[in-house]
Amino acid sequence: MAKANLKVMLLRATPDPDEVVALGARLCYAQADLDALRERVETTDQQKYIAGVMARGHLSVTEHASFTFAVEGVSRALLAQLTRHRIASFSVQSQRYVSMADGFDYVIPPSISALGAQEEAEFIRQMDTMHAWYCQWQEKLGGAKEAANQDARFVLPNAAATRLLMTMNARELMHFFELRCCNRAQWEIREMAWQMLAECRKAAPALFRDAGPACLRGACPEGKACCGRADEVKQRSKTL
Repeated sequence: MAKANLKVMLLRATPDPDEVVALGARLCYAQADLDALRERVETTDQQKYIAGVMARGHLSVTEHASFTFAVEGVSRALLAQLTRHRIASFSVQSQRYVSMADGFDYVIPPSISALGAQEEAEFIRQMDTMHAWYCQWQEKLGGAKEAANQDARFVLPNAAATRLLMTMNARELMHFFELRCCNRAQWEIREMAWQMLAECRKAAPALFRDAGPACLRGACPEGKACCGRADEVKQRSKTL
């Protein structure tokens, strides 16, 4: 058992996602055939055109580009938030088929670590205790088998780490980044979202140039709940 560290990898993306989106948008308005449109898109810079498409809110064409991420070192608490984004596909490590008899990694909230080494050690001891409870129930229920695992896991904490594969199209990712890169989002999913955004900026710079929380593009929509740190958020976006 050990402290889990967040890791995000962009495994696959639609090849040339900016070009695919530009082709989809141009097709809607052009009389040219597919060969001519494709040649135009592939031989000229499409960033300015995509910026115009995004500014007009013609976002349906961004659904032609999809991105698959591998994520590890996140908590089951994060998973409960993540799966609320329903326009996505998820594959998650199972606590039913995968035995935790040898231990489970866990996420320690920064607020607990900030209390000091003694408090962090207490948290780790609690994780060890829950692992002991898990092993006791697993043994009573028949050992490290599916039938035992599925009920022994009920004593595992939200802090237990997991890994997952997730696929979203570009439009849903933009919505995800608007909500989860915001300082009002919970700290763990916020950090994951920023790491994902950094990968998307590399893969599709035109598409994701302005992606992120709403304060990057205008006024904060949170009203009185606004964090008041828009300048800090904009600086982080610039450094991705």
